[in-house]
Amino acid sequence: DLIELFRIGGDAPDTNYLFMGDYVDRGYYSVETVSLLVALKVRYRDRITILRGNHESRQITQVYGFYDECLRKYGNANVWKYFTDLFDYLPLTALIENQIFCLHGGLSPSLDTLDNIRSLDRIQEVPHEGPMCDLLWSDPDDRCGWGISPRGAGYTFGQDIAAQFNHTNGLSLISRAHQLVMEGFNWCQVGNEHPRTTHTRKPPPSTQYKIENFNVLKIKEFAPMSII
Repeated sequence: DLIELFRIGGDAPDTNYLFMGDYVDRGYYSVETVSLLVALKVRYRDRITILRGNHESRQITQVYGFYDECLRKYGNANVWKYFTDLFDYLPLTALIENQIFCLHGGLSPSLDTLDNIRSLDRIQEVPHEGPMCDLLWSDPDDRCGWGISPRGAGYTFGQDIAAQFNHTNGLSLISRAHQLVMEGFNWCQVGNEHPRTTHTRKPPPSTQYKIENFNVLKIKEFAPMSII
């Protein structure tokens, strides 16, 4: 599916790509998927951006498959260790043209500004709680304000929270992943204003789950955003 993504969207470095996490634990080919993305990042460092997802962690990968896949394919845990060490260095968020804020999960009640996020000590294993955890685990919700996440980590946040964050930081859009949306994408709107957040999901690394509705948010200079 990753190869299909490049076929549709264009090969690197001709197309500039931003990926938003969960490259492992999503099928039988996690090793191949994350290896290709890292190789492309090394080869085209200014054209490939790889954000961290909540599954890029030691604890989660030992439960959801990547650890076992590495043992099965290599006979030991060394490759898993190398990758999880690498995951600690992946950025948590990205900012496109000072307007589109991209991350895997969602917002945090401890982080009001982009400068707050920049000041985080992010080179570590994903903690069980706190602002770094929230960025990787939180989800938008139909209810206003902050709520307790049913995931057991992070928070739920209403569109009023998203609108305030965008206003404070001069943003026009929050683009995030972390949830399966059956249509492939979902816009969340605040009242009668323009959409403030979009639920986007990365392409699944294999067809194990029979999901064919992945999408890409295509952004071109001097042109409206489009979904492909």
